[in-house]
Amino acid sequence: MDVLLVGYGAIAQEVLKHVQPGEDANIVAILVRPARVDAVRAAVAGRGIEVVSSFDDLTTKPQLVAECAGHAGVRDYGVDALRRGMDFLVISIGVLADAALYANLVRSAKDGGAKLVLAAGAVAGADALAAARIGGLDKVTYTSRKPPGAWKGTPAEDVCDLDALTEEATLYQGGADEAATRYPQNANVAATIALAGAGFANTEVRLVADPAAGGNIHQVHAEGMFGAVDIEIRGKPLPDNPKTSTLAAHSVVAEIRRRASPVEIGG
Repeated sequence: MDVLLVGYGAIAQEVLKHVQPGEDANIVAILVRPARVDAVRAAVAGRGIEVVSSFDDLTTKPQLVAECAGHAGVRDYGVDALRRGMDFLVISIGVLADAALYANLVRSAKDGGAKLVLAAGAVAGADALAAARIGGLDKVTYTSRKPPGAWKGTPAEDVCDLDALTEEATLYQGGADEAATRYPQNANVAATIALAGAGFANTEVRLVADPAAGGNIHQVHAEGMFGAVDIEIRGKPLPDNPKTSTLAAHSVVAEIRRRASPVEIGG
C-alpha cells in the first residue's frame, strides 16, 4: 500500500522512523507547502520519497493520505484527497468539531469512493465507546492533564501564569466542541472521544495544567446501558512537540500497518 504524508513536522518524522521501505506499506510521497519542498527533499534524500506541494505534482496515486500537519492539513487537503479517491487518515481530529467541514469531508468521501479514517490518537477505548453508544450512553467525561509547558502558546496563558504554577489549575471545563476549537493542538483526544461516543455536545471536557504531571494524562469515564468504563493513559510527549503524545504519532503508524496487513484486529 502506497502512503502519502501531509506535513513534515514531529509526527510525520516519527511515522517515517517506523514505516520503513520494504514493508507492506510504503511512504511514497510527502506533501508540504511550496516554501518547504527543497528542505524536505534534502531531509529524505535517498529514501525514494517524492516531495510535492500539490496532489497534481504526484507521479503515482497513493491509496492512503495520512494527515500529520494539524488542523490546516485537514482543511486544506482532506476534501481534495477524498474526491480524488484516496482514503484520508486524520490525526488532528479536533478540527472535525467544525460540523460543516466534517459534513463536506464525508460527502467528498462518498463522491470519491474513498474513506475518511479517524486515527485513535493518544487514547484507548474509542472502539468500546462506539459499541457502548449502540445501547445508549448516559455520561461521557474526558480529562486531559498535562505539564504547564505543554499548554504554552495556547489560550491557557490567558487563564493563569503557567510558569508560576505550584498546583493544578483547570484551564477549561465544558463541551468537547469548544475544547477542540480553543485548544486545537491539545484537545484532539476530546474530539476522538466525542465522535466515538456521545457526540460533541454531550461530552464533558476538563483541561488541566498540572506541575506534578509526569507526562500527558488522559482520563475517560463513560456510563450507559452497557455498564461503566474508566480508561487512563499516561503518555510521554514527543521530544520535539510537548503538546503531542508519542502514542498519537504511533497511532498513525498502527493504522497504516493495520490497513496494509492481511490480518485486521479491531478497527
